[in-house]
Amino acid sequence: MKYNFDFLNIFTNEDIEINLDEPMNKHTSFKIGGKADVYCEVKTKKALAELICLCKKNEIPYFIIGKGSNLLISDNGIRGIVIRLGGEFSEMSLTEDGLIRCGSGAALASVCSYALKNSLSGLEFAWGIPGTVGGAAYMNAGAYGGEMKDIVEAVSYIDENGILKSFKRDELNFSYRRSVFTDKEYIVTDVLFKLENKSQNEIREKMDELMGKRKSKQPLEYPSAGSTFKRPEGYFAAALIEECGLKGASVGGAEVSEKHSGFIINKNNATCEDVKNLIAYVKKEVYKQKGVELHCEVKFIGT
Repeated sequence: MKYNFDFLNIFTNEDIEINLDEPMNKHTSFKIGGKADVYCEVKTKKALAELICLCKKNEIPYFIIGKGSNLLISDNGIRGIVIRLGGEFSEMSLTEDGLIRCGSGAALASVCSYALKNSLSGLEFAWGIPGTVGGAAYMNAGAYGGEMKDIVEAVSYIDENGILKSFKRDELNFSYRRSVFTDKEYIVTDVLFKLENKSQNEIREKMDELMGKRKSKQPLEYPSAGSTFKRPEGYFAAALIEECGLKGASVGGAEVSEKHSGFIINKNNATCEDVKNLIAYVKKEVYKQKGVELHCEVKFIGT
Protein backbone atom coordinates (compact mmCIF):
# COMPACT_ATOMS: atom_id res chain seq x y z
CA MET A 1 0.00 0.00 0.00
CA LYS A 2 1.24 3.48 -0.91
CA TYR A 3 0.98 6.09 1.86
CA ASN A 4 0.97 9.87 1.63
CA PHE A 5 3.61 11.39 3.92
CA ASP A 6 3.05 15.05 2.98
CA PHE A 7 2.00 15.84 6.57
CA LEU A 8 5.65 15.44 7.62
CA ASN A 9 6.40 18.78 5.96
CA ILE A 10 5.16 20.64 9.07
CA PHE A 11 8.20 19.43 11.06
CA THR A 12 11.58 21.18 11.07
CA ASN A 13 14.97 19.45 11.25
CA GLU A 14 15.21 20.64 14.86
CA ASP A 15 12.15 18.47 15.64
CA ILE A 16 12.53 15.50 13.34
CA GLU A 17 15.22 14.34 10.90
CA ILE A 18 13.55 12.53 8.01
CA ASN A 19 15.03 9.97 5.58
CA LEU A 20 13.04 8.31 2.78
CA ASP A 21 13.56 4.71 1.58
CA GLU A 22 16.06 4.09 4.37
CA PRO A 23 17.80 0.64 4.33
CA MET A 24 17.01 -0.97 7.68
CA ASN A 25 20.05 -3.24 7.60
CA LYS A 26 21.95 -0.10 8.69
CA HIS A 27 19.86 0.11 11.86
CA THR A 28 19.73 -3.46 13.23
CA SER A 29 22.38 -5.53 14.98
CA PHE A 30 21.47 -8.44 12.64
CA LYS A 31 22.47 -6.24 9.64
CA ILE A 32 19.36 -7.54 7.88
CA GLY A 33 16.33 -5.71 6.49
CA GLY A 34 14.92 -3.96 3.43
CA LYS A 35 13.95 -0.31 3.14
CA ALA A 36 11.57 1.62 5.38
CA ASP A 37 9.27 4.03 3.56
CA VAL A 38 10.25 6.73 6.06
CA TYR A 39 12.86 6.66 8.85
CA CYS A 40 12.60 9.51 11.37
CA GLU A 41 14.82 10.54 14.24
CA VAL A 42 12.49 12.39 16.58
CA LYS A 43 14.26 14.83 18.90
CA THR A 44 11.58 16.14 21.31
CA LYS A 45 8.58 14.76 23.23
CA LYS A 46 6.38 17.47 21.76
CA ALA A 47 7.28 16.42 18.21
CA LEU A 48 6.80 12.74 19.08
CA ALA A 49 3.33 13.29 20.51
CA GLU A 50 2.35 15.36 17.46
CA LEU A 51 3.78 12.78 15.04
CA ILE A 52 1.86 9.93 16.68
CA CYS A 53 -1.42 11.86 16.51
CA LEU A 54 -0.83 12.70 12.84
CA CYS A 55 0.03 9.08 11.99
CA LYS A 56 -3.24 7.96 13.54
CA LYS A 57 -5.22 10.71 11.83
CA ASN A 58 -3.74 9.78 8.44
CA GLU A 59 -3.90 6.01 9.15
CA ILE A 60 -0.14 5.61 8.74
CA PRO A 61 1.44 2.65 10.57
CA TYR A 62 4.47 3.48 12.71
CA PHE A 63 7.10 1.51 14.57
CA ILE A 64 9.51 2.60 17.32
CA ILE A 65 13.07 1.33 16.96
CA GLY A 66 15.88 1.55 19.49
CA LYS A 67 19.28 0.12 18.63
CA GLY A 68 17.57 -2.58 16.57
CA SER A 69 19.27 -5.20 18.72
CA ASN A 70 16.31 -7.57 19.13
CA LEU A 71 14.75 -7.32 15.67
CA LEU A 72 14.55 -9.31 12.47
CA ILE A 73 13.26 -7.07 9.69
CA SER A 74 11.79 -8.33 6.44
CA ASP A 75 13.87 -8.24 3.27
CA ASN A 76 10.89 -6.34 1.82
CA GLY A 77 11.33 -3.59 4.41
CA ILE A 78 8.73 -1.76 6.50
CA ARG A 79 5.72 0.15 5.24
CA GLY A 80 4.90 3.38 7.04
CA ILE A 81 7.17 5.27 9.41
CA VAL A 82 10.02 3.94 11.55
CA ILE A 83 10.73 6.21 14.52
CA ARG A 84 14.09 6.43 16.29
CA LEU A 85 14.23 8.52 19.46
CA GLY A 86 17.19 10.93 19.60
CA GLY A 87 17.79 14.46 20.82
CA GLU A 88 16.37 14.96 24.32
CA PHE A 89 15.54 11.23 24.44
CA SER A 90 19.27 10.53 24.80
CA GLU A 91 19.75 12.76 27.83
CA MET A 92 20.65 11.56 31.35
CA SER A 93 20.62 13.33 34.70
CA LEU A 94 21.23 12.58 38.36
CA THR A 95 17.99 13.74 40.00
CA GLU A 96 18.98 12.97 43.59
CA ASP A 97 21.16 10.55 45.46
CA GLY A 98 20.87 7.14 43.80
CA LEU A 99 18.33 8.18 41.15
CA ILE A 100 19.23 8.52 37.46
CA ARG A 101 16.66 9.72 34.93
CA CYS A 102 17.37 8.60 31.37
CA GLY A 103 15.70 9.31 28.07
CA SER A 104 14.44 6.15 26.40
CA GLY A 105 16.74 6.63 23.40
CA ALA A 106 19.91 6.56 25.52
CA ALA A 107 22.16 3.57 24.86
CA LEU A 108 22.44 1.18 27.80
CA ALA A 109 26.23 1.35 27.46
CA SER A 110 26.13 5.14 27.96
CA VAL A 111 23.91 4.81 31.02
CA CYS A 112 26.21 2.17 32.53
CA SER A 113 29.18 4.51 32.03
CA TYR A 114 27.22 7.40 33.55
CA ALA A 115 26.33 5.29 36.59
CA LEU A 116 29.98 4.27 37.00
CA LYS A 117 31.07 7.92 36.81
CA ASN A 118 28.63 8.73 39.63
CA SER A 119 29.64 5.69 41.73
CA LEU A 120 26.20 4.07 41.41
CA SER A 121 25.77 0.31 41.28
CA GLY A 122 22.96 -1.86 39.92
CA LEU A 123 23.33 -1.52 36.18
CA GLU A 124 26.45 -3.66 35.81
CA PHE A 125 24.47 -6.58 34.36
CA ALA A 126 23.44 -4.35 31.42
CA TRP A 127 27.03 -3.54 30.44
CA GLY A 128 27.36 -5.00 26.96
CA ILE A 129 23.64 -5.33 26.20
CA PRO A 130 23.43 -3.56 22.80
CA GLY A 131 20.11 -1.80 23.29
CA THR A 132 18.46 1.38 24.50
CA VAL A 133 16.89 2.23 27.85
CA GLY A 134 13.39 2.26 26.37
CA GLY A 135 13.76 -1.15 24.73
CA ALA A 136 15.25 -2.60 27.93
CA ALA A 137 12.32 -1.35 30.04
CA TYR A 138 9.80 -2.47 27.41
CA MET A 139 11.00 -6.09 27.49
CA ASN A 140 12.47 -6.24 31.03
CA ALA A 141 15.92 -6.97 29.62
CA GLY A 142 18.25 -8.95 31.80
CA ALA A 143 21.53 -10.85 31.97
CA TYR A 144 23.79 -12.54 34.51
CA GLY A 145 21.20 -12.55 37.29
CA GLY A 146 20.04 -8.95 36.89
CA GLU A 147 16.90 -7.54 35.26
CA MET A 148 15.38 -4.12 34.67
CA LYS A 149 12.67 -4.89 37.25
CA ASP A 150 15.36 -4.84 39.95
CA ILE A 151 16.32 -1.21 39.37
CA VAL A 152 13.48 0.62 37.57
CA GLU A 153 11.64 3.02 39.87
CA ALA A 154 9.25 4.63 37.36
CA VAL A 155 8.66 4.95 33.61
CA SER A 156 7.16 7.86 31.68
CA TYR A 157 5.44 7.19 28.37
CA ILE A 158 3.23 8.64 25.65
CA ASP A 159 -0.07 6.81 25.25
CA GLU A 160 -1.88 6.02 22.00
CA ASN A 161 -3.49 9.48 22.04
CA GLY A 162 -0.20 11.35 22.37
CA ILE A 163 -0.66 12.13 26.08
CA LEU A 164 2.35 11.97 28.44
CA LYS A 165 1.77 9.70 31.46
CA SER A 166 3.81 7.59 33.87
CA PHE A 167 3.81 4.28 35.73
CA LYS A 168 5.30 3.71 39.17
CA ARG A 169 7.36 0.64 39.96
CA ASP A 170 4.45 -1.53 41.18
CA GLU A 171 2.38 -0.71 38.06
CA LEU A 172 4.93 -1.94 35.53
CA ASN A 173 3.94 -5.65 35.69
CA PHE A 174 7.47 -6.87 34.98
CA SER A 175 7.91 -10.58 34.24
CA TYR A 176 10.29 -12.62 32.11
CA ARG A 177 10.92 -10.46 29.00
CA ARG A 178 7.60 -8.68 29.47
CA SER A 179 6.15 -5.52 31.01
CA VAL A 180 2.95 -3.48 31.01
CA PHE A 181 4.13 -2.04 27.66
CA THR A 182 4.46 -5.35 25.81
CA ASP A 183 0.99 -5.50 24.27
CA LYS A 184 0.16 -1.80 24.23
CA GLU A 185 0.80 1.11 21.87
CA TYR A 186 2.58 3.11 24.57
CA ILE A 187 5.96 4.69 23.80
CA VAL A 188 8.50 4.86 26.63
CA THR A 189 10.01 8.37 26.93
CA ASP A 190 11.97 8.30 30.24
CA VAL A 191 13.08 5.72 32.77
CA LEU A 192 14.01 6.43 36.40
CA PHE A 193 16.61 4.05 37.84
CA LYS A 194 17.15 3.61 41.57
CA LEU A 195 20.75 2.54 42.21
CA GLU A 196 23.06 2.07 45.18
CA ASN A 197 26.22 3.92 46.12
CA LYS A 198 29.36 1.86 45.70
CA SER A 199 33.01 2.51 44.90
CA GLN A 200 33.96 2.99 41.26
CA ASN A 201 36.58 0.26 41.56
CA GLU A 202 33.97 -2.32 42.63
CA ILE A 203 31.58 -1.29 39.88
CA ARG A 204 34.28 -1.28 37.19
CA GLU A 205 35.54 -4.68 38.34
CA LYS A 206 32.04 -6.17 38.00
CA MET A 207 31.53 -4.58 34.59
CA ASP A 208 34.86 -5.92 33.35
CA GLU A 209 34.05 -9.38 34.70
CA LEU A 210 30.71 -9.55 32.90
CA MET A 211 32.11 -8.15 29.67
CA GLY A 212 34.83 -10.79 29.79
CA LYS A 213 32.15 -13.48 30.09
CA ARG A 214 30.24 -12.05 27.13
CA LYS A 215 33.32 -11.94 24.91
CA SER A 216 34.40 -15.47 25.82
CA LYS A 217 30.97 -17.11 25.48
CA GLN A 218 29.01 -15.09 22.92
CA PRO A 219 29.64 -14.74 19.15
CA LEU A 220 30.07 -10.95 19.30
CA GLU A 221 32.22 -11.05 16.15
CA TYR A 222 29.13 -11.76 14.01
CA PRO A 223 25.89 -9.80 13.53
CA SER A 224 23.01 -11.26 15.55
CA ALA A 225 19.99 -10.27 17.59
CA GLY A 226 21.38 -11.70 20.82
CA SER A 227 19.71 -14.74 22.35
CA THR A 228 17.31 -16.06 19.71
CA PHE A 229 15.00 -17.99 22.02
CA LYS A 230 13.41 -17.35 25.40
CA ARG A 231 14.40 -19.65 28.25
CA PRO A 232 11.87 -22.52 28.43
CA GLU A 233 10.72 -23.19 31.97
CA GLY A 234 13.01 -25.78 33.54
CA TYR A 235 15.48 -25.75 30.63
CA PHE A 236 18.12 -23.69 28.86
CA ALA A 237 17.47 -23.12 25.16
CA ALA A 238 21.16 -23.27 24.20
CA ALA A 239 21.63 -26.63 25.97
CA LEU A 240 18.57 -28.13 24.26
CA ILE A 241 19.74 -26.94 20.85
CA GLU A 242 23.25 -28.33 21.40
CA GLU A 243 21.92 -31.67 22.70
CA CYS A 244 19.88 -31.96 19.50
CA GLY A 245 23.07 -31.70 17.44
CA LEU A 246 22.12 -28.35 15.94
CA LYS A 247 25.23 -26.34 16.77
CA GLY A 248 26.60 -25.11 13.44
CA ALA A 249 23.39 -25.88 11.54
CA SER A 250 22.79 -23.38 8.75
CA VAL A 251 20.33 -22.13 6.17
CA GLY A 252 21.80 -19.84 3.51
CA GLY A 253 23.95 -17.28 5.31
CA ALA A 254 22.36 -17.88 8.74
CA GLU A 255 23.97 -20.24 11.25
CA VAL A 256 23.44 -21.58 14.76
CA SER A 257 26.60 -20.25 16.39
CA GLU A 258 29.37 -22.75 17.06
CA LYS A 259 30.40 -20.58 20.01
CA HIS A 260 26.96 -20.32 21.67
CA SER A 261 24.06 -22.34 20.28
CA GLY A 262 21.52 -19.95 21.76
CA PHE A 263 22.55 -17.43 19.09
CA ILE A 264 21.63 -17.51 15.42
CA ILE A 265 24.18 -15.39 13.59
CA ASN A 266 24.42 -13.64 10.25
CA LYS A 267 27.48 -15.57 9.13
CA ASN A 268 27.51 -14.68 5.44
CA ASN A 269 25.07 -12.06 4.15
CA ALA A 270 22.03 -13.87 5.52
CA THR A 271 18.56 -12.79 4.46
CA CYS A 272 15.54 -12.49 6.70
CA GLU A 273 14.16 -15.65 5.10
CA ASP A 274 17.40 -17.53 5.87
CA VAL A 275 17.06 -16.66 9.56
CA LYS A 276 13.32 -17.40 9.69
CA ASN A 277 13.80 -20.80 8.06
CA LEU A 278 16.67 -21.69 10.40
CA ILE A 279 14.58 -20.66 13.43
CA ALA A 280 11.71 -22.84 12.18
CA TYR A 281 14.08 -25.79 11.67
CA VAL A 282 15.60 -25.45 15.15
CA LYS A 283 12.16 -25.22 16.78
CA LYS A 284 10.94 -28.26 14.87
CA GLU A 285 13.97 -30.40 15.77
CA VAL A 286 14.00 -29.45 19.46
CA TYR A 287 10.30 -30.25 19.76
CA LYS A 288 10.74 -33.54 17.89
CA GLN A 289 13.73 -34.67 19.94
CA LYS A 290 13.00 -33.11 23.34
CA GLY A 291 9.27 -32.38 23.38
CA VAL A 292 10.01 -28.77 24.33
CA GLU A 293 8.53 -25.85 22.39
CA LEU A 294 10.91 -22.93 21.90
CA HIS A 295 9.60 -19.38 21.66
CA CYS A 296 11.48 -16.56 19.96
CA GLU A 297 12.95 -13.68 21.91
CA VAL A 298 13.61 -11.94 18.59
CA LYS A 299 10.80 -9.77 17.27
CA PHE A 300 9.83 -10.13 13.59
CA ILE A 301 8.96 -6.85 11.82
CA GLY A 302 7.40 -6.64 8.39
CA THR A 303 7.71 -10.39 7.90
